[in-house]
Amino acid sequence: MKRHYRFRAILFDLDGTLTDPFVGISRSVNYALTQIGHSPLGDEELRGWIGPSLHASFEQVLGDPRLAYQAVAHYRQRYWEIGMFENSVFPGIPELLYDLRAAGIRLFVATSKIRPPTERILAHFGLRTYFEAIAAVDPDDRDGNKAMVIASLLPRLGIDRGWAVMVGDTIYDISGARAHRMPCIAVTYGYGAYRDLYLAAPLALADSVTALRHLVLE
Repeated sequence: MKRHYRFRAILFDLDGTLTDPFVGISRSVNYALTQIGHSPLGDEELRGWIGPSLHASFEQVLGDPRLAYQAVAHYRQRYWEIGMFENSVFPGIPELLYDLRAAGIRLFVATSKIRPPTERILAHFGLRTYFEAIAAVDPDDRDGNKAMVIASLLPRLGIDRGWAVMVGDTIYDISGARAHRMPCIAVTYGYGAYRDLYLAAPLALADSVTALRHLVLE
């Protein structure tokens, strides 16, 4: 008897959901800050940089849009050369993606990260083949957010839009999906604060890749 799955399409966030990017992002942020004469940030503060807009995060710390532009340029210089490879895939993710595809579930990436490193990271770790399409932010788009990223995938989803779910680790994933009346499963093994995720009322919370598997496959 054929199994019936809850979702026909799944949109995955990248950082904090498929991969753990902390080392590369944190080192690149502090490199950028020191290049413009700002003191480096501690690990706890840097955790909050995974998810929001990079430019907005620099502007919040520096208090000057012009300095934020300079910091983003320094960040990208290091991140594109070194930082994107200081990354790791969460254990169990490749196997989950393989099984989802084998079950006939359509897979997409929806990330607020800019497109070039997104493509390179997925290719580097052998994940690109699992995804039908990738929605990311163009390098010159400083205002790209998760709702806009998801919107770009809606024409591809077609009739499966009503059976789609967003999977991500921050409130930006939840609010972005909600803007399109799409449910979101929030993973708590990433970088969003548990309390914030809980209060944002996603469809479900998953504290591990195993728990996520139970929600989307079993």
